[in-house]
Amino acid sequence: MDETEVAQLVSESLGGSQDSFEKLLTLYEKPIFNAAYRILNNYEDARDATQNAFIKIYENLENFDSGHRFFSWVYRIAINEAINMRTARRPAGDLDTATGLKESNTPERALSRSELDELIQTALMSLEIQYRVVVVLRHFLDFSYRDIGGILEIPEKTVKSRLFTARNLMRETLSTKGAL
Repeated sequence: MDETEVAQLVSESLGGSQDSFEKLLTLYEKPIFNAAYRILNNYEDARDATQNAFIKIYENLENFDSGHRFFSWVYRIAINEAINMRTARRPAGDLDTATGLKESNTPERALSRSELDELIQTALMSLEIQYRVVVVLRHFLDFSYRDIGGILEIPEKTVKSRLFTARNLMRETLSTKGAL
C-alpha cells in the first residue's frame, strides 16, 4: 500500500471510519509486533506492546503531521511503547530462541541453526536498548538509515554510529561464545 492510500485511510479514520482504522491496524500489526518482539524477547509482552501502541495511535491520530510518513510515526510510537515496557518490566530468566530465521531441512543443520539463532538472540539481548533498537530496525525489519532516523527522531549519522557500535558489541559477544 502506498503513502497516498495510507493517507486516505488516516483521513477516513479521523472522520470516524472504524473500517479504515482497522485496515491501518491490519497493515501495521505484524511489523509492529515483530519490532516489539525483537526488543522485548517475549511473545506476550510484544502482544501487549503492540496493543498499547495501537491504542495510543488511535487516541493520538489527530496529532499526526501529514507532512511526515505515517509508518515512521507509527513505528516511533510502537518502539517507544516496547522500550517503556522493557524498562518497566526488566525481564529476567531464560531467553527464547525464536529469531524468525528459517530452519534448514536436515536435523543436524536445524540444530546448528537453532544454536546459532540462540547465540545471536543472546548477543542482541545483551545490547543496551539504544543499540538493540537500531539493529532490530535495520537487520530484522530492513529499514533504511533514513527511515530509522525518522522513526527514532535522530540524525542518520547517529543511526550509523549506533549500528557500528552495536555490530562491534555483538561481534565481541559472539566471538567469546565461539560463534565467530
